[in-house]
Amino acid sequence: MAWADLFAGVAFYLILEGLFPFISPKGWRRGLAAFAGLNDNQLRSFGLAFVLAGLVLLFVVR
Repeated sequence: MAWADLFAGVAFYLILEGLFPFISPKGWRRGLAAFAGLNDNQLRSFGLAFVLAGLVLLFVVR
C-alpha cells in the first residue's frame, strides 16, 4: 500500500465528515443528539455495522 493511498483515504474521510455539518448544521446536531441517547450496546451495534460496511466496500473497490 502506498502512503499516498492512505492519505487520500484520510482526506476523503475528512471531506465527507465535514460535509454534513456544513450542509445541514441543525440536522447534524439532531443526529448527534439521537446517537447520544442510545445505550452502549446500541452504539456498539452501529459501530460494528459501519466497520463491516466499510470492509465490504473496501473489498469491492479493491
